[in-house]
Amino acid sequence: MIQKIKSIWNSVYFNNRLYLAGFFIFICAIISYYIPFLNTLATISLFVLAIILLIDFFILFKPKIPIEIKRICPDKLSNGDDNTIKLYLTNYFSFPVHFQVVDEIPHVFQKRDILFEVKAEAGDTKIINYILRPTKRGAYEFGNTLVYCSSPLGIVQRKITVLNTKEAAVYPSIIQMYKYEFLAISNRLTLYGLKKIRKIGHNTEFEKIKEYVAGDDIRTINWKATAKRSSLMVNQYIDERAQPVYCVIDMGRNMRMPFHGLSLLDYSINSALVLSNIALKKFDKAGIITFSHKIDSFLAADSKSDQINKVLELLYKQQTGFLESNFEALYIQTRRQIKQRSLILLYTNFESLSSMERQLPYLRAISQKHLLCVVFFVNTELRKFIEKNGDNLESVYEKTIAEKLDFEKRQIVKVLSSYGIYSILTEPENLTVNAINKYLSFKAKGLI
Repeated sequence: MIQKIKSIWNSVYFNNRLYLAGFFIFICAIISYYIPFLNTLATISLFVLAIILLIDFFILFKPKIPIEIKRICPDKLSNGDDNTIKLYLTNYFSFPVHFQVVDEIPHVFQKRDILFEVKAEAGDTKIINYILRPTKRGAYEFGNTLVYCSSPLGIVQRKITVLNTKEAAVYPSIIQMYKYEFLAISNRLTLYGLKKIRKIGHNTEFEKIKEYVAGDDIRTINWKATAKRSSLMVNQYIDERAQPVYCVIDMGRNMRMPFHGLSLLDYSINSALVLSNIALKKFDKAGIITFSHKIDSFLAADSKSDQINKVLELLYKQQTGFLESNFEALYIQTRRQIKQRSLILLYTNFESLSSMERQLPYLRAISQKHLLCVVFFVNTELRKFIEKNGDNLESVYEKTIAEKLDFEKRQIVKVLSSYGIYSILTEPENLTVNAINKYLSFKAKGLI
């Protein structure tokens, strides 16, 4: 019994109305020394306040199940994207209630202001939406949901703690993957900045022979089949399929640099997931290699139905290291494990021309057997610094050095191109679009 009373007492909170009413009674009692009739007013007010307090307490604590609240949260949150969390609140009180809802979100977000105020009629269900944008992969723990209920009298608040704990895993950008997957299926990849690529020549993979219809290319007429059927027959071709596409991700210390809350590694992982999914939808094979000072993981290119799940689980576990990346080990791995000529998109970052030149022999060796495209990043913070005006001699020197570093980034593209190595120099936020563009360009030109 004592435990129950203690539990009820711990759930009781008082609203500002009670304190305002008490302050009014106190002032009346003080002034009644000079104005006697205010003593009677203070006494009556105190009596009425006590009755209202008891009534409010009784109607709030009488129902055993006064509310129901459910949190709808995906089991897999999308890293770097806005994820919608929903709370469904049902009022089982027999009167309108004002609710204050506090949801205990994972501590990694460092937010203490997730407070929502809702008014619901008797029997109504209200939906509360809020957005979370995680910037790190891993397991996130949601806590309980606290609900503070106030009746129309507004004197007492009842605190209800709903056991609502849940663990959600933050995976690479699943939202982006589904978005671009839909565009790929509906042939609408020209949206979101994806340019149209003019196809060069004929598609190389034969599909079937069909009857000629207006608009077919007369150069594809099959004269032998035409002679047999006594009607025009044409060969139909499709894009060449089953080409291996490897996303190779550098996990060395140069990929720890953050932009807008996400590291370069997370940008690369999100892009690799989307590109792998697009490649599978285009009937190519998708594979993943991650490396730092050694080869961390290798997933052979395949087009099986569960391949994208294997890619997702592999990318979920990756973390950047503190050592310099070993491109020699990458070359040896590709030489041993990848026998068929493949498209290799290498996600890395070179901050200077000299750092790239140290790895150039290995890049050239890889490009001799595969179609290599090096993806590295524009330093957007450096660009902002360059755009500022120099106020003194020191800032002019700093700006000159920044311009030199920015110029070297563009020089890297030219040096790689001179050795027949393709490259993408991109802002981190535009990485996915530019990578898909390059892949489609290679497909259209018949390079893979």
